[in-house]
Amino acid sequence: MTAEFDPREITPRADELAGRVIAITGASDGIGRALAVACARHGANVILIGRNSRKLEQVHSEIEAAGWPDATIAVLDLEKALAQDYDRLAQAVMERFGRLDGLVHNAAILGMLAPIEHYDVPTWCRVLHVNVTAAFALTQVLLPALKQSQDASVLFTTSNVGRRGRAYWGAYAVSKFAVEGLTQVLAAELQDISAVRVNAINPGRARTRMRRQAYPSESLEALPAPEDLVGPYIVLLGPSSRGITGRSFDCLPAPEGASAPRS
Repeated sequence: MTAEFDPREITPRADELAGRVIAITGASDGIGRALAVACARHGANVILIGRNSRKLEQVHSEIEAAGWPDATIAVLDLEKALAQDYDRLAQAVMERFGRLDGLVHNAAILGMLAPIEHYDVPTWCRVLHVNVTAAFALTQVLLPALKQSQDASVLFTTSNVGRRGRAYWGAYAVSKFAVEGLTQVLAAELQDISAVRVNAINPGRARTRMRRQAYPSESLEALPAPEDLVGPYIVLLGPSSRGITGRSFDCLPAPEGASAPRS
């Protein structure tokens, strides 16, 4: 495939993810929940990773009621998890499935919008830990399972504020710059020696709790619903994107006169 590859221009087949095992963090709400349901609808066995067991059970029930492939709940608090918690999850994946075909890092926290001069240090550390360090740790322990797949895909969630710095976005923006870098480094390490591809994806503006937190006066109803953004994710998790790695994509088209969607 060429550099012109754009997942927004591809319509996933109904069975795009048939037989694949896909793990998604932050699967209890927002884009993570919408993506989990969409992956199941396209034929995947979904591993629902999140910290709220009640919400994860609701997503599980929705998938089960629709008659889609079985989903699995994996309760993991990325802020508080210890090494043994990650190890247990990785062991459970291998014991049940023997491989992992997709890993989507959707979970993240915003922290606070404030100038660097006044940014709260504990909040800074918490945001960097959840958004970057936890994603790194989870990827590391799941790499053996991903390498057992004949066609595996890792997706890190990025943001426009992680591509060009914007005032007051603080730790969140810095964490997304780090995610872009982690994507490129891991992709370069795995290219040509494994069947694991690694890309970043920016969902852009969406009707989510995080968007409300960042823009409290904005009308969420005017924004795309999470369900409207999952198409490019499905393409990047499926066979249509085989061979594409080390890239960063957008879900939404750039606004007229702009180079990338705001997020």
